[in-house]
Amino acid sequence: MTMWVRCNDKNDIRYGVLEADRITLHGGLPWSDPMSLGFSVPLAAVQLLAPVEPGKFIGLWNNFHAAAAKAGHAIPTDPLYFLKATSSIAAPEAEIAPPPSYTGRTLFEGELGVVIGTRAHDVDEATAEAAIFGYTCVNDVTALDLLTADASFPQWARAKGCDGFGPVGPAIVTGLDWRTLHVRTLLNGRERQNYPVSDMIFSPPAIISRLSREMTLEPGDLIACGTSLGALPMRAGMVVEVVIDGIGVLRNKMADKVI
Repeated sequence: MTMWVRCNDKNDIRYGVLEADRITLHGGLPWSDPMSLGFSVPLAAVQLLAPVEPGKFIGLWNNFHAAAAKAGHAIPTDPLYFLKATSSIAAPEAEIAPPPSYTGRTLFEGELGVVIGTRAHDVDEATAEAAIFGYTCVNDVTALDLLTADASFPQWARAKGCDGFGPVGPAIVTGLDWRTLHVRTLLNGRERQNYPVSDMIFSPPAIISRLSREMTLEPGDLIACGTSLGALPMRAGMVVEVVIDGIGVLRNKMADKVI
């Protein structure tokens, strides 16, 4: 396994490989022949950024058997997905601040994120799995009351695309077996979500294969695989942590006040 991070080192933004408490800096992108710069920096001396700047940020809905059963949703025949604005991407430790005009409920949704490593267009599942570069943690933050503000049109892009509503990180990890992973989400230290990725209706390779029939996926694109039971509203000042063993802890705080 390799743990790739993206960091700001004295206003020099680089990718690097994290080992213990040091980052070996690289030139280029992790999925396109990166070159080690031959030196490392202490993790504590840099600011971690979101580990990917995707061209497309795609999210899945109703993709877990347990959640579908509890909510009474039918099992979909194709992935149900939406696009989050790439400007919603946020770094580990960044504050989550709803738009100033919004006073409704804001939900956390802990999810597994998949980062594409090679171009995928109309591919089968075996090719799709080979197109995966690595995995990360995602908090698919949702302004729930915006989603349903107009009864005639569910506003997925608006509700999920606000600035800062897509925390990602702390790393992209290669070489993981997605079948063995669990997603845990803690709110102020209290576990609220704990579910196996293996309960997905559509696996990461299946998602990529199906989506690639309709849109070409490019290196660096990010797919959030959907959430399961336990997603809840956050209040001002609360800390939410998405934890996936082998990837790390994505920690963000809900802003104390609207900014």
